[in-house]
Amino acid sequence: MIHVKDLPEPSDRYPIRRALLSVFDKTGVVDLGKALHRHGVELISTGGTARALSEAGLPVTSVDSLTGYPEILGGRVKTLHPAVHGGLLSRRTDDEDQVELKAQGIEEIDLVVVNLYPFEEATSGDDVTDAVAIENIDIGGPTMIRAAAKNFFFVAVACSAEWYDDIISEMDANEGTLSMATRRGLAAAAFDHTAVYDTAVSAYFQGAAASLAIDAPLQQTLRYGENPHQQAGLFGDSSGLFEKLHGKDLSFNNLLDLSAALTIIDEFRHADPTVAILKHTNPCGVGTATDLESAYHKAFSTDRQSPFGGIVVVNQPLDLATAEAIDKVFTEIIIAPEFGEGVLDFLMQKKNRRLVKMLRWASEEDGMDIRSVVGGLLVQDRDDVLPSFEDLRARCSVPTKRQPTEAEWKNLDFAWRVAKNVKSNAIVYAKDGQTIGVGAGQMSRIDASEIAVSKGRKSELSFDGCVVASDAFFPFADGLLEAAKNGATAAIQPGGSVRDEEVIAAADENGIAMVFTGNRHFRH
Repeated sequence: MIHVKDLPEPSDRYPIRRALLSVFDKTGVVDLGKALHRHGVELISTGGTARALSEAGLPVTSVDSLTGYPEILGGRVKTLHPAVHGGLLSRRTDDEDQVELKAQGIEEIDLVVVNLYPFEEATSGDDVTDAVAIENIDIGGPTMIRAAAKNFFFVAVACSAEWYDDIISEMDANEGTLSMATRRGLAAAAFDHTAVYDTAVSAYFQGAAASLAIDAPLQQTLRYGENPHQQAGLFGDSSGLFEKLHGKDLSFNNLLDLSAALTIIDEFRHADPTVAILKHTNPCGVGTATDLESAYHKAFSTDRQSPFGGIVVVNQPLDLATAEAIDKVFTEIIIAPEFGEGVLDFLMQKKNRRLVKMLRWASEEDGMDIRSVVGGLLVQDRDDVLPSFEDLRARCSVPTKRQPTEAEWKNLDFAWRVAKNVKSNAIVYAKDGQTIGVGAGQMSRIDASEIAVSKGRKSELSFDGCVVASDAFFPFADGLLEAAKNGATAAIQPGGSVRDEEVIAAADENGIAMVFTGNRHFRH
């Protein structure tokens, strides 16, 4: 273990007198430089950053004049020098450090502003070579970031433009100083940044994610998790995806339901007015019509019990007539891309109801699907939104003697989009742009089908002429025969069972048109 010197406590606040700025992404760096200059801070810089600051009329000390050495090896070596790192790593309260600095003629650096070569962007193409990759591996930048972060007792570090305004605001309010809490917070963000960067480099050489670094700051501490005895928090940044306009803070379970709602409505981005009602992340009813109010009544009639305390999401601006229909049943969250005239005033009369504005479609979010399991994390690509009706139809095959009618094709497309968002095993019956029955999360497909039919019958819906969707293949013909018995005339499923021929034969015997998609959509 390294010996820790018994040194005086560092001050809560240290003045920023010298700053080293060396950034690849120069967004905001000139404004930052001007603000630092206003506080009398000496600016030290390299290459293109120095030119940008100088062209803005700011006095700049070049790193090579600081070190006494020019940039060499095509810029590979420019800041790797004791004049830089001695200034970053010296302890202000250590007399021996101070004597050494004076003997070497090194001055301290109080702020480092550095961001890194865009390695992931540079290596994202299929034709990237190792020669290109290695030239985009930053060496000096991470070294300075880590040095400054290590010495946060005395030095501040900013590796993203998002920190610039906060740094200047604090300096303006506190005579050019930054607090220990700020320096420590910046250090934490810096180590997160270099960890993610190094993971990207490692993944490139491994050909896959050899390790996983998650850069997700705490966004909100939640009252509790799934149950009151569990602590929980929301990490990451959802500010560009949705905005809560009214109601209590979203709970852990609310956020799970919200995510499921945004995901399913994305499947109907280009559809006619569509409403989905969800409960415990499962759609209990989905409807499409020429107007939202009719679509809501279609969705609600699938299952008239489950929507109580549920989530309603729509794919078009919410109008007052639809809002009034939704208001007749207690609804926990209402989500819409826009709220029409008078709708917010009407819905906000109930203070506990959450109103959420969808800012963009969920599929526009980059990233992976990450889930916790005992002993680790599972990471996978997101299950992409299905293609348009025409493209989906072109990708499917029809192994049965009878082809679906045009009406059946449309209902099959609708049912398939819903089934994709129902917990496995999933069976969805649909007709005329409406779910007739939804069976979710059962141990067998027969059980799921029976539950779906039971719900539809309870709502007094007719299954005659409906279609059925199964999120995975029918392992036996009995699942298809159950659907036929209940009035289904067409089915959509991935196919791929060793008994496909048996299932196809059963479909032909019962006059059912069956579509194979080639892709299953398990949702565990």
